[in-house]
Amino acid sequence: MRFTPSFLDELRQRLPVSDVVGRRVKLKRQGREYAGLSPFNAEKTPSFFVNDQKGFYHCFSSGKHGDVFKFLMEVDGVSFPEAVERVAEMAGVPMPKDTPEEARRAEARASLLDVMEMAAKFFEAQLQDRVGAAARGYLAGRALSPATQRAFRMGYAPNDRTALKRHLAGKGVPVADMVEAGLLVSGDDVPEPFDRFRDRVIFPIQDRGGRVIAFGGRAMQADVPAKYLNSPETPLFHKGATLYNHHRARAAAHNTGTVVAVEGYVDAIALSAAGIGHVVAPLGTALTSDQLELLWRMAPEPILCFDGDKAGRRAGFRAIETALPLLQPGRSLRFAFLPEGQDPDDLVRTEGAAAVEAAFASAAPLVDMLWAREFDAGPTDTPERAAAFERRLREALSAIRDETVRRHYQIAVESRLARFGRPEPARRGGAGPRQASGARRLGQPRRGDRGEAPIAPSALLRQSPMVGAGAGRLAAREVALVVAMIEHPDLLDELAEAFAELEFGARELDRLRRAALDAYAAGASDGPAMRAAIVAAGEGAALERADAARLAGDWWAGPEADPRDASMGWRHACALHYKVRALNTELRAAEQDFGRDFTDGNFRRIVEIQRQLATTEGAEAAIEGFGGASGRRVRPI
Repeated sequence: MRFTPSFLDELRQRLPVSDVVGRRVKLKRQGREYAGLSPFNAEKTPSFFVNDQKGFYHCFSSGKHGDVFKFLMEVDGVSFPEAVERVAEMAGVPMPKDTPEEARRAEARASLLDVMEMAAKFFEAQLQDRVGAAARGYLAGRALSPATQRAFRMGYAPNDRTALKRHLAGKGVPVADMVEAGLLVSGDDVPEPFDRFRDRVIFPIQDRGGRVIAFGGRAMQADVPAKYLNSPETPLFHKGATLYNHHRARAAAHNTGTVVAVEGYVDAIALSAAGIGHVVAPLGTALTSDQLELLWRMAPEPILCFDGDKAGRRAGFRAIETALPLLQPGRSLRFAFLPEGQDPDDLVRTEGAAAVEAAFASAAPLVDMLWAREFDAGPTDTPERAAAFERRLREALSAIRDETVRRHYQIAVESRLARFGRPEPARRGGAGPRQASGARRLGQPRRGDRGEAPIAPSALLRQSPMVGAGAGRLAAREVALVVAMIEHPDLLDELAEAFAELEFGARELDRLRRAALDAYAAGASDGPAMRAAIVAAGEGAALERADAARLAGDWWAGPEADPRDASMGWRHACALHYKVRALNTELRAAEQDFGRDFTDGNFRRIVEIQRQLATTEGAEAAIEGFGGASGRRVRPI
């Protein structure tokens, strides 16, 4: 009987190697692997190892190596089809029927994969075309470099109802296949199928083997019904059983011993680009049991990362509901919460990878989140309300199916309940009693509770300038870089790519940049036309603020400047912009090094970077002949 790769992959995903091997060999966890005595040779010292993340076993005493199917073939002497049948029975997966219909279905699935690959290449090409200028600007504004865009195969779907349909039809793809792949919208009330994705940045969704099986699209306009849109369920794509970036994160998760689930595509991409590769994302819905199983295949205690606001906390609480019945010895979750208003993408851009890693390192265990969930469900300021809190906790524990895990949760919860509401003894030195645990809310730590980690931003995050006052201030040079392109759209003929890739500190400027690129792509050829298009796009207030923030010394960005001076001034300001951002990044790294190691060398490094910043900001170099074309006296910009 012939088995499709997708069926065998499904069995491997559903049934870890340790589950199958553990029925024949007594295994003991050693780090990220399991060890036991060889089932092939008599021995006293374990030389047999199982790695669930990589999906194989290896026996050093015999040299035998393989997956779950190979293990059953070696140990029981069965054929490959018999081994597959046994694994399928263990996993509760029905065997495929060896019929002509099944063969045709497997062939059709392979054909759909080819269609999806063609669609992915089309979207990639559109992103690099003139029509993708605004999309490139959006991605650049999210600090996603061209190299990152290529690595994650990002694309753009044109604002055309039949652009992809025409392209695929030209390659001989039937419309029925496009519909089955989820690329077209069709139905009884749709006279003619049309492209599902239009005017959206495209994120290909790949299976664990790296094959494109679906797409996610982020709308370029704010007034569309759905900001993010995923492919529908298809023979290739089952949203609740797929994790974005799964195929890339597997190796990184094995190396680090953990995996992190963030909330969005861009969060996963930004962290990966910053060197944090063990990151995946669900696809726009609450985490499912199938997705949890995929996470546990990569690490025993995945970290779920959420924003620190009420919505993030609610999402964490929903994950608890899904996870409790599935907990097993050595298999749980941890929860990381970021400062309110920030997501991983924001944090890694402003504070760097170290800040994100610090948030992950302080992730709270599931038992803390369970306590916090029931505590948030109602007040505990009277005996009756406190009793209701206790009852909710005990009822929640009944969802844990594994008896051993449930018993340990009951012990941990009962221990906390015994201390609940009881003031702790006075500290040495005459300090008064600590706050009773019953009065503490989520995110307010109390050191006395053993094993109870506070859910709060780390010190590194609390010191972030993005959290404190001053965030969003329009930097003068950034304003000039944007206004110059609005007043002189002809500059975009040569500088559109450079403009799209600039990183701005204020989201308002990023919106202006995207509106300007949209107007340019639509044919705006002079300053008035560009301004009219930006106002029509709803960014008139942002444009007024940018005009007010532009300094008199940045005359080269204004309408009175000769195009030659505007071009020269823009290029010079752009170079200084990159230099200042690089120095600021270097300064943050130096400050972090000094915080870890208070040495004279680290301090001198900070002083030197600050000196370079002051020199760059206060004494910008003159450009020979600059201003002459505009009839101005030659002077530095």
